[in-house]
Amino acid sequence: MKAVEIDGFGAPEVLRLAERPLPQPGPGEVLIKVAASGINRPDVLQRLGNYPPPPGASDLPGLEVCGTVVGGAVGQAPGIVEGARVVALLTGGGYAEYAVAPVGQCLPAPAGLSDVEAASLPENFFTVWSNVFERGLLGRGEGGAGETLLVQGGSSGIGVTAIQLASAFGFRVFATAGSAEKCAACERLGAARAINYREEDFVEVVRAATDGRGADVILDMVGGDYVPRELKALADGGRLVLIALLGGAKADVPLGEILRRRLTVTGSTLRARPVGFKAQIAAQLRTQVWPLIEAGRIKPVIHEVLPAAEAARAHALMESSAHIGKIVLAW
Repeated sequence: MKAVEIDGFGAPEVLRLAERPLPQPGPGEVLIKVAASGINRPDVLQRLGNYPPPPGASDLPGLEVCGTVVGGAVGQAPGIVEGARVVALLTGGGYAEYAVAPVGQCLPAPAGLSDVEAASLPENFFTVWSNVFERGLLGRGEGGAGETLLVQGGSSGIGVTAIQLASAFGFRVFATAGSAEKCAACERLGAARAINYREEDFVEVVRAATDGRGADVILDMVGGDYVPRELKALADGGRLVLIALLGGAKADVPLGEILRRRLTVTGSTLRARPVGFKAQIAAQLRTQVWPLIEAGRIKPVIHEVLPAAEAARAHALMESSAHIGKIVLAW
């Protein structure tokens, strides 16, 4: 099969198309003929040598695909049968014509979506669901059903997913982005207010828009010096959920404010979590989110589709942060 390898850590140009043997599914895994592969920020970190795959995972980048089941442990999950069109969350190996995935991390491709659209779903939806609704407890904290969400990086793949999901469930959403165009996109997707972080202070805007209360949950991919500002932007009893540290891994945190205002600072990564944990998320997505996608209430946001041979250009685009939504490779 053809696959995109990382030929030494470095700039996007280290990605090259190569020939690899077909992967062999193990117990509880299916073999998928890949039609499209999603691009994610962790792929870039892996290419740079900063995010190695977990033990036993493929050394190829790629955390999500859409394709057709062609072998392996077929029939061990509803709808995951030979010939079925599926999406899958992977620990690696997605930049290839064939990939293996645990059955529990596969879902039927939502009806009405193209392969490219479907390939853009798994990594972002698994991440947002587990962090905003499970770890962040949106709607189940001190603010109750009227809680609000602030999404940092609202125009990213994670951001457009979080905005749409929270909005679809009736929550008020704020989002930050770095340009007027990106802010407008966030508001079209359902954000009540998008904040241009280059021109406005998100702390002031969020507190003003909530009558001084603040946001109940903040989904953050920045970390660093954003953290103390985010604590100021939280409502009493609020939860800050970290999923990446693009702004740095250290922060000066006012512990007294956490104590006094009952704040929670938490976070998680997804890639190394057990299959059973990811299978639980998949089951929740299938029952609670997939119907919303098939009804058109939540839509994939695709910025650009590139041939798999142009993976280097896709990574350069990801690093430029010029995109709104997802970048996808087509095979």
